[in-house]
Amino acid sequence: MTLSKDLARAAMPGLLLSATIALAVRFVSDQLGGPAMLYALLFGMAFNFLTEDERFASGIRFASRHILRFGVALLGLRITTNEVMDLGWPMVALIVASVVATILGGGLIGRLFGLKGDQSILSAGAVAICGASAALAIASVLPTHKDSERNTILTVAGVTALSTVAMVAYPVFVTYLGYDNATAGVFLGATIHDVAQVVGAGYIISDQTGEISTLVKLIRVACLVPVVVTISMIMHRRRSPDARGGPLLPWFLVAFVALVIVNSAGWVPDQVHTALTPVSSWCLLTAVAALGVKTSLKALADVGPKPVGVMVLQTVFLAAFVIGGIALIG
Repeated sequence: MTLSKDLARAAMPGLLLSATIALAVRFVSDQLGGPAMLYALLFGMAFNFLTEDERFASGIRFASRHILRFGVALLGLRITTNEVMDLGWPMVALIVASVVATILGGGLIGRLFGLKGDQSILSAGAVAICGASAALAIASVLPTHKDSERNTILTVAGVTALSTVAMVAYPVFVTYLGYDNATAGVFLGATIHDVAQVVGAGYIISDQTGEISTLVKLIRVACLVPVVVTISMIMHRRRSPDARGGPLLPWFLVAFVALVIVNSAGWVPDQVHTALTPVSSWCLLTAVAALGVKTSLKALADVGPKPVGVMVLQTVFLAAFVIGGIALIG
């Protein structure tokens, strides 16, 4: 009991710092607009000097790992199986195929441009599934090394920036392609990386497009579980026998699946659902703020433009695949 109190006391300064940054970011985002995740990274990086202060180190580590996983688990409350079935199997198959193709093709693109395997999969998974949330979840099961956190923060920043560009450009693009409201919703939901930007882009066109794009996006979010489980199993096999102490299936993915099942069965009261859904966003925002604090501008500058260029190519690959699939279904 005393040990737990000591750990909590040690983590408190770093946790309060991360939460305070998240509150400031939410205020700025609500007042001025723009992607809160990107603001959280930038605001957090402004406090990078505090990583040398041991008083904050423990809480920052806790926020960037455990609060992150709790937030990912709560994403399960946003999905029900009935909503997925309402879209129809051809479209569901297209969405799942686009995720798989982008992870495989995007990973290959990364390797062709000289990125390491884990960084290629990290950026490809973020592009394929749900942007920053996917990047954080995938990073949590990848092997850790000296560049792990730098790669994660760079991926989160890059994929969030690309989502913001897509939110503005893609509604114009689907109009140019002549898509109706429903088809436009499928394209936007299947190609824009972060949930907030999908919602913004969809409702720019119409309410119907907004609803369909959000649903399609949530199907991509549901793909997070099998993808992270697969990556976790592959990485588990590659570890040495002495290093295989952790669970094969991370607890937060089990919780994610359980919440999807409970939510689909209608067992979550409306008041509980309304209260818990924003908690996921707050947890992810706090975790990203903590990651920002742990990242220096110099470390990012040392990476160069190559990883961002790879994410752009992965994004173009995803958009082209979805356009081809929509034409095929037709």
